[in-house]
Amino acid sequence: MQIGIDKINFYTPHLYVDMNKLAIARNQEPEKFTIGIGQDEMAVAPITQDPVTLAANAAWNMLDEADKEQIDFVIFGTESGIDHSKSGAVYVHHLLGLKKEARAIEVKQACYGGTAAIQLAKGHIALNPTSKVLVLASDIARYGLNTPGEVTQGAGAVAILISADPRILVLEDEVSYRTDEIMDFWRPVYSDTAYVDGKYSNEQYISFFSHVWTAHKEKTGFDLNDFEALCYHLPYTKMGLKALRTIYDDKTEADKERLVENYQISTRYNRKVGNIYTASLYLSLLSLLEQQENLRDGSRIGLFSYGSGAVGEFFTGILQPNYRKYLHTAEHTTMFEKRQEVSIAEYEEIFKQELPKDGSTLDLNIEEDPAPICVAGIKDHMRQYVNKQKV
Repeated sequence: MQIGIDKINFYTPHLYVDMNKLAIARNQEPEKFTIGIGQDEMAVAPITQDPVTLAANAAWNMLDEADKEQIDFVIFGTESGIDHSKSGAVYVHHLLGLKKEARAIEVKQACYGGTAAIQLAKGHIALNPTSKVLVLASDIARYGLNTPGEVTQGAGAVAILISADPRILVLEDEVSYRTDEIMDFWRPVYSDTAYVDGKYSNEQYISFFSHVWTAHKEKTGFDLNDFEALCYHLPYTKMGLKALRTIYDDKTEADKERLVENYQISTRYNRKVGNIYTASLYLSLLSLLEQQENLRDGSRIGLFSYGSGAVGEFFTGILQPNYRKYLHTAEHTTMFEKRQEVSIAEYEEIFKQELPKDGSTLDLNIEEDPAPICVAGIKDHMRQYVNKQKV
């Protein structure tokens, strides 16, 4: 039985900041952000959006009634959870109107959570071939204003429907993975922002990629000429290129040119959105599928997932016949076109807005947010979610 991605969609907030302008405001050369880091724009989440609403918005227009009837497992990968106890999946399950005969859980391991969710979903489908699993990867990356990590912030979510006989990408069975207890990036429960050792994290990212890439080659016998493209977890878009360069010796010149071209195309969406942690790899994959017109059915795509702390994994997928029919390229183009640029001052003001930490009552104006699903406020220590389009 073949299992993999039957549908995939993403959502990012309607606000963004221009990285050239942010660089100037921070007394930096713009090229440091746009070339050195590889970011053009950064999504800004208004107070009416959180990881739950981002995930629900990503899935809302992707699912039809038949999908909703078959989904019996919702897995939410995030490192921006809103509750120590209740999973974000339960909220999304309700907001989407899914059937009650379903499981709903949240998984966490830094940016690896979405990949962990996909592997759990594969196992579920193997035992329940007529079921479908909704995988959600959703995060808001926050490091603080005027911090070294500010340039690698972002917000967004990717929703993925995993099923048997998928129409977009069959996930192959052989995978390689690695775990090691390191402190390259972490966020204690008492902190709203993350701590990161940037240089060490970059080194570990490349080290993990080297280990899992080598292990996968030994398991499968595959080499670079077996891959049409490699997609990477992208905390910033230059990071994946650094890892790709470490295996240039394995390539012919034609391999190198193909993989670099496809890598650059895979970063187009990420360059506009920024870092979205668990969803970054899958936004990269989606960018490749929707923006590279020369991808052929049957092509093998390699995917490298990395979650600081740390877990890394390399796995592969095969593009299915007529996969383009099941993408939402036009909708994503329109979403980007409709976004609104905010000034640096407006971005800083939005960044400082927070929901009350004491659970006090707050009503938010959701009419200014064009998203179908929003946070409407706080009441009795409970976030109030609204789906404007749900009957």
